[in-house]
Amino acid sequence: MSHFIELDGQEIPVALRWNAQARRLILRLNPKNDGIIVTLPKGISAKEGLEMAKRNKVWIANQFSRQPEAPKFQHGAEVMLRGVAHKLIHRPEARGTVWCENQQIFVAGKAEFFQRRLSDWFKKQAREDIHSCAHDLASQLGKGINRISVRDTVSRWGSCSSNGNLSFNWRLIMAPPDIFRYVIAHEVAHLKHMDHSPAFWQTVDRLGVDAQNARLWLKRHGNLLQKAGRS
Repeated sequence: MSHFIELDGQEIPVALRWNAQARRLILRLNPKNDGIIVTLPKGISAKEGLEMAKRNKVWIANQFSRQPEAPKFQHGAEVMLRGVAHKLIHRPEARGTVWCENQQIFVAGKAEFFQRRLSDWFKKQAREDIHSCAHDLASQLGKGINRISVRDTVSRWGSCSSNGNLSFNWRLIMAPPDIFRYVIAHEVAHLKHMDHSPAFWQTVDRLGVDAQNARLWLKRHGNLLQKAGRS
């Protein structure tokens, strides 16, 4: 069932998500569709979640007004690759698919395939970098990785399961290398500690990343990164 609230004459989509571990109602922007997400504790009704969103219309409007425009995957746009701005160039007559030269990313083929080809290329870059970094960090802890998945998740950058499976958001390849490495280190550290105890954070520190600054960077810029290329 779809939910919306009205804001300045527009319908804003509201995604309601129940979480048994939540202790209160949580409101945040949805990076996927310019809507909002309301996280509800178990037992809280959809009506209560929507009413909370309506009471916070001023906050929502302010958050939207502060959001810079997300980069689009189109000819002439600028996107980030490993923290460096690259210009997108469409080459419809060229052979091949996607290649990178001198801070320019070239996409061959018909215009209707531009976005898909570019996304696939980014995923390939992410997969290669993530695999290399994750296995290197895991070896430092004497741990093995069962499987690594690269996905297009909206609400999180990475995860680690109890059986040693790691999953990461491919959009990490756009982030600066130190941010990229922090997210990988965070999930690899969960191979040793499946919690966020002091021992877990000590393990993260052992992997040579600046967790505090990386978390601050993701808080400030992560939403924009999540929106890149979504249209």
